[in-house]
Amino acid sequence: MAFLGWVIAGALVFLLLALDLFVFHRHAAVESTRRAAVWSVLWVGVGLLFALVVGALRGWEASLEYVTAFLVEKALSVDNLFVFIALFSYFSVEGQYHHRVLFWGIIGAIITRGLFIFGGVALLAHFHWVLYLLGGLLIVTGARLAFVGEQVHPERNRVVRYASQVLPVVRAHYGEHFIVKTDAGWRFTPLVLVLIAIESTDVMFAIDSVPAVLAVSQDPFVVYTSNIFAILGLRALYFVLAGALRTLRFLRPALVAILILVGVKMLVSDFVKVPIGISLGTVAAILALATIGSLLFPRRAGDEHD
Repeated sequence: MAFLGWVIAGALVFLLLALDLFVFHRHAAVESTRRAAVWSVLWVGVGLLFALVVGALRGWEASLEYVTAFLVEKALSVDNLFVFIALFSYFSVEGQYHHRVLFWGIIGAIITRGLFIFGGVALLAHFHWVLYLLGGLLIVTGARLAFVGEQVHPERNRVVRYASQVLPVVRAHYGEHFIVKTDAGWRFTPLVLVLIAIESTDVMFAIDSVPAVLAVSQDPFVVYTSNIFAILGLRALYFVLAGALRTLRFLRPALVAILILVGVKMLVSDFVKVPIGISLGTVAAILALATIGSLLFPRRAGDEHD
């Protein structure tokens, strides 16, 4: 039964990614908000419906853990969109090529998140004290996000700087191509640097998000599938929210609250068992309040630093 779950999840992810890249997005084009919204609803729907598969294979408590982890990861992933916007602007990437870069960025994230998740589960299985370390890390991350925030400086990214020095990169963009043949031979295009920047920043985000999901469940199947299905829809959500992200003024405080709460949950897990239903309801309520509050009290001109 355990193996069957992995087969179903892998087949579903492979099918959806193949349809996305080779059928619906074969040609580079600026994604319309309407089409992106349809895709976003599809991805979220698939992610939530997969909870039924988890319930059938792992039990309904595991299904609730999956939904909670899915919501936590989805909320934290939305914050990544600020970084994507900054990176595309910095590297002057035209809108019609954003989807292709994000697609391959997600493929890389599937691999790196897997390494983080299975490594984290293995550590917790052998070294219980790591649980307290991860809980403290989440609280510190939440506090940093509350008081310092996040600033994106691609020019300071050491991985990107090193790659630009050692890789033969041409200055000009060549459409959606990552590598082109020039008179001087095969060369990488600036899109490769964008992809490297996205992958390297995702690794940093994983340091925050993976411990947050491990606070909800330590079942590798629940943790990995919730993580992957949450980030799969990130591309579509990017095109839906790219122009409206700045209006979600209460998103960051909500993320701070979620990070601190799951960090505290980790720290007290040996003494206080919080029912998964309460965890799910709390996360859902925080996200709902942040969204409703942002709509009722939109950011005004001059409030950019709220």
